[in-house]
Amino acid sequence: MKTIQFIPENQNEKDFSETLKKRVNDYFKLNNISQKGNFWMYFKAFILLMTYISSFLIVVFFPIGAVVGILMAILMGIGEAGIGMSVMHDAAHGAFSKKKWVNYFFASTMFILGSNVFNWKIQHNLLHHTYTNIYGFDKDISTKAAIRLCVHAPIKKYNRFQFVYAFLLYGLMTVSKLFSDVGQLLEFNRSGITKEQKVNGTKEIVVLVLSKLLYFAVLIVFPILYSSFSWWQVLIGFLVMHFTAGIIMSVIFQMAHVVEGAEQPLPDKDGMIHHEWLVHQLSTTSDFAPNNFILNWYVGGLNFQVEHHLFSSICHIHYKNIAPIVKKTAIEFGIKYNVKPTFRVALKSHIKRLKELGKQN
Repeated sequence: MKTIQFIPENQNEKDFSETLKKRVNDYFKLNNISQKGNFWMYFKAFILLMTYISSFLIVVFFPIGAVVGILMAILMGIGEAGIGMSVMHDAAHGAFSKKKWVNYFFASTMFILGSNVFNWKIQHNLLHHTYTNIYGFDKDISTKAAIRLCVHAPIKKYNRFQFVYAFLLYGLMTVSKLFSDVGQLLEFNRSGITKEQKVNGTKEIVVLVLSKLLYFAVLIVFPILYSSFSWWQVLIGFLVMHFTAGIIMSVIFQMAHVVEGAEQPLPDKDGMIHHEWLVHQLSTTSDFAPNNFILNWYVGGLNFQVEHHLFSSICHIHYKNIAPIVKKTAIEFGIKYNVKPTFRVALKSHIKRLKELGKQN
């Protein structure tokens, strides 16, 4: 796999990086608190998992009508998105707990969402976090279906309308992952990434296929056999659940990296980005709605995306407290700190960026 080197052009960026890391570490030491999760993190995981599981059990075992069934499917989608953003995400980064087996357990909630933990760790932890917003390396800004997310990607005539149809396609994100995971894992095996990670590619294929079959059996076959709904009603509910989860997660992810002020740099001919790595993260990432309590709780701190990219091994419950440290240090060293004050402002910024990317050559 090709790699990129991050080489700062001046001492200021190196000093910023060292100062920021020291100040954040000092915050935890002086306050005598762990960088990982606490009771409230476990409580949140319980609430979100029960939202998802209890809604499913109501659909299967209670004689409910179609309207309530759709509401339960929507609630499952909300729970699914919450689990992905607030539970699985931290655990996959090793930030949920100090104990590896706890992180492994909660990272494995990815399987009950129909996806694959290993794929996620390669695409997200390795590629996205290392090469944030760098076209050809960060798959998160690759063109998704008909949505152009990067200025360096080829443009099509229909992209001029993507600010209209993008949100419909966002809703298909988790459904597409149900099937694209297989091709993605095969590509990881072919490219040698799997081998580099010292993982048995064949074993991962077997785990992926078996987990997918079990997922479809539980989420589709089981309700068809035991619920009061017909097969086509079950399929509609399944799609409604995934559409709900897909649009929530897609919008949250895009408002952190495909907004005004989030750069999309390319390496030079020697494969170098001429910034210190932490500075690169600041230039390619944006916070949004930092004072929205409900959003902070539900999206797992992904609205503090800057802090997450700088310190992904720290649990998201701490981001709100370390954000002022990051902002103050960035201002002190003259480094850009990108933040949208509200959800509405961030959403408008994303839509504006979609319009721009639909027109640029």
